[in-house]
Amino acid sequence: MAAARVLLLSGRPESVSFAQSVCGLLGAGPGLGPWPTYCGLKRGELVLSDRPFPGASARLPLQRPPFCPFSALDQQPRAPGAELPTNRGVDLAVAVVLQSSDQTVLLTRRTQTLNVSPNLWVPPGGHVEPDEELLDGGLRELWEESGLQLPQGQFSGVPLGLWESAYPPRLSWGLPKYHHIILYLLVISQESQQQLQARIQPNPREVSALMWLGPDVAAAVAATEDGTETPRHLPQDLPPSVLAVELEENGGARPLVLPTSTLLRTTPATADSKERVSTGTKFALRLWLQHLGRFSLFLHTLCFQVELG
Repeated sequence: MAAARVLLLSGRPESVSFAQSVCGLLGAGPGLGPWPTYCGLKRGELVLSDRPFPGASARLPLQRPPFCPFSALDQQPRAPGAELPTNRGVDLAVAVVLQSSDQTVLLTRRTQTLNVSPNLWVPPGGHVEPDEELLDGGLRELWEESGLQLPQGQFSGVPLGLWESAYPPRLSWGLPKYHHIILYLLVISQESQQQLQARIQPNPREVSALMWLGPDVAAAVAATEDGTETPRHLPQDLPPSVLAVELEENGGARPLVLPTSTLLRTTPATADSKERVSTGTKFALRLWLQHLGRFSLFLHTLCFQVELG
């Protein structure tokens, strides 16, 4: 775990300390981003730079939430006793946005007993192990959480973007204890949602429910912006609920009719564990829809509806 680190290239690759804002070090301004970032995707590590460098294999959007605690800590004096770890760097995680052949993506709800981000809807993912290829790490996490193993030759992978993640996610919740850069990987399967769902065996220690989102609902979720006071207008034809599968204590599963409004919640100013979609997942859904060519069309339709209203 200790070898899986985020490095910044400034002459030579250097580790980023826990308390530093990665976006800030790469020159992020006061805006919301995202910021194009050059990446070297290597075994167990991620090298980042704001300019091209030998070995850079991708140029990806990097984003953080508007309430990122590391950004806030950069801009205000540290309160007495407000100590952050000095012997840790920024960890590397990978999350798999699994797309079925009929263009739906898999989200899982983290169990309430987890110490980090309980009860949030996220793609399968987790830490990258030392010397592990990033795609291999993503596929391992997909298997560990959902039981899905994708047949060789029946899927392809595309890096979507990078997210600077903290937990707790806001300073008003307390000082951050975890700091990650999450690489969101789009994995496109040749199998349908029905074929994939038939093989899913969720890990009950980490997953309490799962669902498949289509582009229309995903676009509405992605358009709800955390950190803003005024919510966006939503499409008039948005379904009132989505169908999910919830795990039971006896090891079985049952259908779950989940109100769409649950997926549209934003991160509250005070700590709670209400069910919602994580802010980073909304960013990943936007990138997925852009890959499909759907998000700009959704926003255009939304603006048209608002004008008519």
